[in-house]
Amino acid sequence: MWYPPNGIRYKLTETHWPTVEEVSKSLLFQPIKIGNVTLSSRTWVPAMVPWRATEDGFVTEDNLDWYGRFAVGRPGAIVVEATGIRDIPSGPLLRIGHDRFIPGLKKMVEHVKEESHGETRFFIQIIDFLSVKRRPEPDKYFSKFLTITQDHRKKLAEILNSENWLTVDEINVRLFLQNASESLQDQIMNEREIESLRQGYRERVTDEHLPHIKNLPEVLPGIFAAAAIRAREAGFDGVELHYAHAYTMASFLSARNNRTDGYGGSKENRVKLPLEVYKAVRKSVGNDYVVGLRFLGDEVIEAGNRIDDAIYFGEEFARIGFDFLSISKGGKFEDAKQPKIGAAVYPYTGPSGYECMPTMNSDEIGPFGRNINLATKIKQAVNQAGFFPPIITAGGISTFELAEKTLQENKADIIASARQSLADPDWFLKIKLGRGQEIRRCNYTNYCEALDQLHKEVTCKLWDQKKEPGVKLTSDGRRRMIPPDWEK
Repeated sequence: MWYPPNGIRYKLTETHWPTVEEVSKSLLFQPIKIGNVTLSSRTWVPAMVPWRATEDGFVTEDNLDWYGRFAVGRPGAIVVEATGIRDIPSGPLLRIGHDRFIPGLKKMVEHVKEESHGETRFFIQIIDFLSVKRRPEPDKYFSKFLTITQDHRKKLAEILNSENWLTVDEINVRLFLQNASESLQDQIMNEREIESLRQGYRERVTDEHLPHIKNLPEVLPGIFAAAAIRAREAGFDGVELHYAHAYTMASFLSARNNRTDGYGGSKENRVKLPLEVYKAVRKSVGNDYVVGLRFLGDEVIEAGNRIDDAIYFGEEFARIGFDFLSISKGGKFEDAKQPKIGAAVYPYTGPSGYECMPTMNSDEIGPFGRNINLATKIKQAVNQAGFFPPIITAGGISTFELAEKTLQENKADIIASARQSLADPDWFLKIKLGRGQEIRRCNYTNYCEALDQLHKEVTCKLWDQKKEPGVKLTSDGRRRMIPPDWEK
């Protein structure tokens, strides 16, 4: 993973944990209304992919254990991992692209309600993503995947000062490029060809020459709407549309989207499909069902969206009727590290990925709450425009002091915590009961993120160290599947 060049190593410092009386006066544990749903507190566990579904996308007992364990800590809300809306193979990720997935999802909803004693609201994040291929063996790429064109021959003839290359057969062009230096390959191949060789082939929303990409504006509203109907039937309290990070909807919003069909270019065009998806979803589930979204306050990448773009989008999302806006940052393919041969590019390994999940190896700002300012600016603009959907902030929030300060200063309305909740699913409950000193605090090494990158069952090193007899272990037999119980 990429780290800031300064490489400052932060340490967890002592913090003040509130008494029960202080908690009773806090904003963090006050209820808040989202659409027609009320959260018992302003505590939120955002979507995290644990890699526990079947290869066909069905709910497993491990999924039930995972979400049930978070529910025991009774946060105001839990959001289910990014769940695929298409009925296509996507590995051990949950799916909602067909009615056959509803029974398992319904069972998960019931389990969370039972484990939280009905206190925790349960939402599901629904996502669309385009094809991303693994980085190929070079000889396989040149022999099978690269399409040889006359443009390659012209560049070879020019660079090597020999017109004979204009008529060289395809096989010999492939062999030459395969054995050429990287610098020479860079001169002869185009940017996408080089990326496909060194990073792996990746579809973009701007690939309008591909019929299924060109038709995305026609098909996505209906696919999202159908998924939302299934979510409601399964019993979820609402849906979170995934418009963030490296995936389809975020790519439509991106300043890099230069589609020529009215869905790219200007901000007005780039937000068009996300708004059309919302309209289709809202029409399908009705006005009495929660529909929110997660999107980026800053893409971080070169020529990407910045906070001004996000403010514009936030106002448009609020105006059209989204029930909540959850703000994230970065996590893009464009600046990701080169994967190993046979692995797929991972969008959380470059500078934008770092900003999405900052670590203790940080810069002057540090990893704690460094993204709150994005949510604040969006909230201020949205509220000034006359709209008041709850704004959810996240990123390195692991203490009551920082969470409460953020709320008291009106920088956000709800506090989301992923890695701290993973480290200790009971941390909100421990604060509420005046036992914050017992919290197992995340130390932000991104041990969990490294497992996600390898598509291994996500765990935390802080609870992996405790393997009492009888506890269920991961498939490699080395790590525990769920956190230890809190011995009250």
